[in-house]
Amino acid sequence: MANQMDFTKVVAHAKEYGFVFPSSEIYDGLAAVYDYGQLGVELKNNIKQYWWQAMVQMHENIVGLDSAIFMHPRIWKASGHVDAFNDPLIDNRDSKKRYRADVLIEDHIAKMEEKIEKEVEKGRKRWGESFDEAQFRATNQRVLEHQKKIDEIHTRFAELMNANDLDGLKQLILDLEIVCPISGTRNWTDVRQFNLMFATKMGSVIDDSDTLYLRPETAQGIFVNFLNVQKSGRMKVPFGIAQIGKAFRNEIVARQFIFRMREFEQMEMQFFVRPGTELEWFKHWKEERMQWHQALGIPAECYRFHDHEKLAHYANAATDIEFRFPFGFKELEGIHSRTDFDLSRHSEFSGKKLQYFDPELNESYTPYVIETSIGVDRMFLAVFSHALKEETLEDGSTRTVLSLPTRLAPYKAAVLPLVKKDGLPEKAREIQHLLMPEMMVQYDEKDAIGRRYRRQDAIGTPFCITVDNDTLNDNSVTVRHRDTMQQERVSIDNLLNYLRK
Repeated sequence: MANQMDFTKVVAHAKEYGFVFPSSEIYDGLAAVYDYGQLGVELKNNIKQYWWQAMVQMHENIVGLDSAIFMHPRIWKASGHVDAFNDPLIDNRDSKKRYRADVLIEDHIAKMEEKIEKEVEKGRKRWGESFDEAQFRATNQRVLEHQKKIDEIHTRFAELMNANDLDGLKQLILDLEIVCPISGTRNWTDVRQFNLMFATKMGSVIDDSDTLYLRPETAQGIFVNFLNVQKSGRMKVPFGIAQIGKAFRNEIVARQFIFRMREFEQMEMQFFVRPGTELEWFKHWKEERMQWHQALGIPAECYRFHDHEKLAHYANAATDIEFRFPFGFKELEGIHSRTDFDLSRHSEFSGKKLQYFDPELNESYTPYVIETSIGVDRMFLAVFSHALKEETLEDGSTRTVLSLPTRLAPYKAAVLPLVKKDGLPEKAREIQHLLMPEMMVQYDEKDAIGRRYRRQDAIGTPFCITVDNDTLNDNSVTVRHRDTMQQERVSIDNLLNYLRK
């Protein structure tokens, strides 16, 4: 029987086993900044590779890009970030803590949704296998009452956000009786906007230097290179440009471990389409991205779509793929139909025409764009937190296991000599060197074999390969499966093919 860890154990496990460390820890750390350790960097790289293969390698009309972090400051004026890249912030006068007003409201809605889930769970326990969840949600009075309140809050919240009504947001927080998590009071200030971009200077003389910004997203580097890629690659619409890179946001309310950080990494793809076809392509990418997530084997109920109630000024459709983190359903990936806003704005501000000549229509036009954008760090947290479990075994003992998808696991196999003598370490090293050219492999000869198994379970290694005395006679090893703990004998000659499957 397996139980998922609570969030504090997830954070502790990530540090203890070398996945994620607080940055600058020996200097008391730096808030909302983290370093990826020896296992974390492997998991992170595997996530990026999985995305890149699916997005670029498997699509002949999508190519890659690696644009610079520093870009001309007028790019951010054209994109709207200088004037409109803001968060609505509110302070609690008693705790002196600052919060995002929209997040306070979203968290309140999430707590109401948790009440519905508790009612559903009660029904499931009461009726067992005969439980019809859909019917229960549609008929249970408490569920319907909670859902009605949620819908009313959603409607009012969306109207206020669309109207950028800061006074209305404060009033909604007061009406919902939302309290500060620290002080427990409702002594709130007015809501005000705060720009999230980091500014810096370029030039040898500070007074004469230009103000630059650390990019808050990677997308603009794609848009300003649209013509370069299209012409040099002889790309035909529809086509996409994909990029993985760092972005920076001066988050005032950075929290929940690596879920919201000031320095983070994005995997974005901008797909350029003929105007009028954008909503068809929006639907296509919405479905394809969900399939990508579920192909990892994580249950479908851990994901859901959340259509935006407030559309960005440049969009005509937008949805999020949300994941059920230990702290509730939160955004994992965004899919947006950005219209022709970006290319048109950069054309206007740069004076260069960013258009595509369509030979089929015999005309030039500014392409529309479908964007898919996912945070590497959030994907890391989603996969890691879902995989970490405590299992009670048949003998009553427990084990901690990180059941990562095999293709994402930092080490695919561990080679373990049963004892440190009789030629077993030498044979184990031979097997390690056989596997190393194709996969990440760890060698471990310290402690009893059972304790080594537990250590590999805790870091997510799918296969343990044990070299014993029989290996020297029959040229076979014992392969132990992480998730089932089952063992089987495999010939060394067939070991690579066995692991590939």
